[in-house]
Amino acid sequence: MKGGGVGGGGGGGGKRRWKVLVIGVLVLVILSMLVPLAFLLGLHNSFHSPGIVTVQPSSPFERSRINATKHSQRDLSNRVDQVLQKINPVLPKKIDINVVPRDMNRTSISDSKNRGLPVSPAVVANPSPANKTITEVSHKGGQGAMVNADETQRTCQVKYGSYCLWREENKEPMKDAKVKHMKDLLFVARAYYPSIAKMPSQSKLTRDMKQNIQEFERILIVSSADADLPPQVDKKFEKMEAVISKAKSFPVDCNNVDKKLRQILDMTEDEASFHMKQSVFLYQLAVHTMPKSLHCLSMRLTVEYFKSGSVDTEDSEKFSDPSLLHFVVISDNILASSVVINSTVLHARESKNFVFHVLTNEQNYFAMKQWFIRNPCKQAAIQVLNIEKLELDNSDVKLSLPAEFRVSFLSGDNLASQRKRTHYLSLFSQSHYLLPKIFYKLKKVVILDHDVVVQRDLSPLWELDMEGKVNGAVKECSVRLGQLKSLKGGSFDANACLWMSGLNVIDLARWRELGVSETYQKFYKQMSGGGESREAIALQASLLTFQDKVYALDDKWALSGLGYDYYINTQTIKNAATLHYNGNMKPWLELGIPQYKTYWRKHLNREDRFLSDCNVNP
Repeated sequence: MKGGGVGGGGGGGGKRRWKVLVIGVLVLVILSMLVPLAFLLGLHNSFHSPGIVTVQPSSPFERSRINATKHSQRDLSNRVDQVLQKINPVLPKKIDINVVPRDMNRTSISDSKNRGLPVSPAVVANPSPANKTITEVSHKGGQGAMVNADETQRTCQVKYGSYCLWREENKEPMKDAKVKHMKDLLFVARAYYPSIAKMPSQSKLTRDMKQNIQEFERILIVSSADADLPPQVDKKFEKMEAVISKAKSFPVDCNNVDKKLRQILDMTEDEASFHMKQSVFLYQLAVHTMPKSLHCLSMRLTVEYFKSGSVDTEDSEKFSDPSLLHFVVISDNILASSVVINSTVLHARESKNFVFHVLTNEQNYFAMKQWFIRNPCKQAAIQVLNIEKLELDNSDVKLSLPAEFRVSFLSGDNLASQRKRTHYLSLFSQSHYLLPKIFYKLKKVVILDHDVVVQRDLSPLWELDMEGKVNGAVKECSVRLGQLKSLKGGSFDANACLWMSGLNVIDLARWRELGVSETYQKFYKQMSGGGESREAIALQASLLTFQDKVYALDDKWALSGLGYDYYINTQTIKNAATLHYNGNMKPWLELGIPQYKTYWRKHLNREDRFLSDCNVNP
């Protein structure tokens, strides 16, 4: 009995151990089936900490693989779809992968508010002083981009001058936006195509990509603008975008895609650089060449002068009478000279005392004479002189207009607040230093540049006491001599203000007494031969010549900057006695600043038939 009892007890213990092992194995088997099922159904998300749901919608390819399983798994697929339908309302319909990284926090916050999900507090960094110029530009769709607009504008302004401002004012809408978008899509499709073609299971996608690529290539061969595109091009865009979207869902050869996209970047940069250089060249060409309409006007007036046998009615006694008020205009532009004289005479108290001397070259001499014969200016006397035919010591004399120099420099105390500023300085040319010999009988003259408009009576300028100075001019104190790097020789006062041409009262008697012309020629010869340009040498020689010889006029006598500065106050313009269009954007050119052209146009005689014949419409 005892032996049997012991044996029975041992058998019972063995059965219990066997049952435990069986139960453990069954538990492991059940867990091994439940855990994958739980992940498949997405139930693992219920164990996350409270926050934004991170489930993403399954792709169409995942759904197709689930539907292609055996009949025994159809119930499981239906349950998966039901779970996804419950989750879909809180997911975005379309996930945009093009959001700029610095805007992702703001985009997710705005989207979360719309969805009713909890939002984490946004962290805002304190802006540093160096980033004050960064502005935020909003786009449709809630996206944004941080653009350093001021810095870009300043860099462009320094490199290309007033061209940047003119380009912004005359920006035209793109006529090939869709064509450019097609090229971008074509490059992306070509980048993904080699990787997709290597996948045997994606033969249909390969055929679709090839078909769309060929179709885009055929369209781009015959289309250079949006107007050339076929009528149903939007559907082709949708097909291509759908094909590219499918291709992006597969693992691809990153090196091949990277190579193709780098090619796009290089080509785009080269194209942008080419167009920038081309546009700057054309801008400079428009600035420095005479418009076709003005050339036509000069030729027509010259022919008319000889056909009509015009007789000069000039009063030589007035031209040399020192008791009258004499103005000198150096110009080869008929319209510009006419506006200067018309505006001066219009605002004069007694125009009969005004005498104008227009110095021009041989090409425009007869055209200039014919214009003022056809368009006299009240009782004022006008003398047109051919500077190339005057009997002077220098037999090889050519007309030279006032020289303009573009200077750019930094302004501001600290590095963060520094800004690039651009100014155009206008100074005397070689022709100005011949005036004492040309008008040897006169004692005082007022020189007006041909890009000037007069708005007040200039008679009080002859009553000024210039305190023994030679040149009465408005000084430009926003630019100091010490800021000009080209000034290498001579002793300059670094804090002295620059003087400007445009409106200058010249004491010819004092000029001759001090030998100003001879001093200029001496400085010019001393500085020549150093490898510098003639313009740089002339700038230094002029500043040295007139050092301590300039009488500062009140700022209201002349306002400069209308040929490059878009931001001059309207009231300041109205209060100025003369307006100086120094800079590249002259009012008679198409690229002139529109809001300033009206002050110039109103003094132009538009009724002359030659203006309409030559299509002159400044």
